Amino acid sequence: MEKMDASKPELWELAHEKKRIKNPLVPIGALLTAGVLTAGLISFRQGNSQLGQKLMRARVVFQGATVAVMVGSAAYYGEQINWFKKKKD
Repeated sequence: MEKMDASKPELWELAHEKKRIKNPLVPIGALLTAGVLTAGLISFRQGNSQLGQKLMRARVVFQGATVAVMVGSAAYYGEQINWFKKKKD
């Protein structure tokens, strides 16, 4: 695997900026997952196991949704790349 040249930082920044623009739901989903996980762990520690259990279930839902968005967007953008390659040929 080829590393990006350190002398071209604008290329590295552009690649990361495009990923955030294309798929802003993934960082949002990751933050929601982490927030619900933290709240669940705090509630378990405080002895509120019913609330902790509900929050852990919510975490699974957020985590699943985040993974689904990642897979869906990878498939969508992968198809776009294939479509552009076919059109170019």
